[in-house]
Amino acid sequence: MALDVYRNSEKGKGLSDTKDLASGEICLDGSTAERIFKLCPAAAPTPLVGLPPIANRCAVRSVFAKDERNRIGLGSFKALGAAYAIAKQADDRVKKGLADSHENALRNVTFVCASAGNHGLSMAAGARLFGAAAVVFIAETVPEAFAMRLRDKGAEVIRAGDTYEASMAAAMDAASANGWQLLPDSSWVGCTAPARDVMEGYLLMGAEIDTQIDTEPTHVFLQAGVGGLAAAAAASARQSWGAAPKILVVEPDRAPALWESVKAGRPVTADGPVSNMGRLDCKEPSHLALKYLAREANAFLTISDDEAIAAVDVLREHGIDTTPSGAAGLAALLVSAPYRDALALTPESRVLIYLSEGPEDG
Repeated sequence: MALDVYRNSEKGKGLSDTKDLASGEICLDGSTAERIFKLCPAAAPTPLVGLPPIANRCAVRSVFAKDERNRIGLGSFKALGAAYAIAKQADDRVKKGLADSHENALRNVTFVCASAGNHGLSMAAGARLFGAAAVVFIAETVPEAFAMRLRDKGAEVIRAGDTYEASMAAAMDAASANGWQLLPDSSWVGCTAPARDVMEGYLLMGAEIDTQIDTEPTHVFLQAGVGGLAAAAAASARQSWGAAPKILVVEPDRAPALWESVKAGRPVTADGPVSNMGRLDCKEPSHLALKYLAREANAFLTISDDEAIAAVDVLREHGIDTTPSGAAGLAALLVSAPYRDALALTPESRVLIYLSEGPEDG
């Protein structure tokens, strides 16, 4: 299946049927995230990289990539998520006099999550920094090399089920049975606060871009799994540049959870085989991300596994190594020619993409 485009009829309105949606909204203020990350010596800004040859190839004026492949040494934008949510909790305990230092502020807490990739690494790293324990549930399909990376960060790793959704169910059961604190990167009815904090950490990327870019983009291509990155990056774009940029959300055609939910007017579970875009292969959307993107995204796009691989190859030609998930936003741009009018792409367009993670063996 080639690139497909759904122009968002809910733009500016949002979903009308809210009975199946979690209450609450995403965070739009990244000031707390900026303050807390300034305390971390490893939290240097990631670069914004110009890609003139790719801009020429796509017949647009410019393409800039926010390069998250070495964020805080963890290899992806998700380093800003779970670790930040944990740091925020530790900081709050110190402020309230419940702990005498950040380093031991959470020493009696165990965090648990399910992960298909980098969210678990971020949680494990954050837990270690503030004295907490970390338990990460992964599916049987997750490579053992990733399990080893988690263990190297101090996490206990438990395999459960053949899919991310199965490992999430197991993590939820374990949290309830053991009194552990569930820290998902998604949100649903009855569970919104953790994911809201995770997305608040992601806002730091947009704050950095605002200081790095000379001219505001006309188009922002945002890859999405449950939607956390896309929602936070879209929020940052709207905060910085208002309504002008086109926000384009890109999903695997095998897991179009946001696309199908917006079309249905409510959260739905997508159905499809496993995608090679592992971090984006999420069949259920985060409710908070869905609500925000339904209001703010101009269009939802799906790409095939082959298109994602082709984008990885294009980036490698220019010395940039990433995964199909990390290259998904660019993949949509590369094959956008049949939809240039629908997406308002012209030779004067200025495109922003996110390289959301480094290579699997990075």
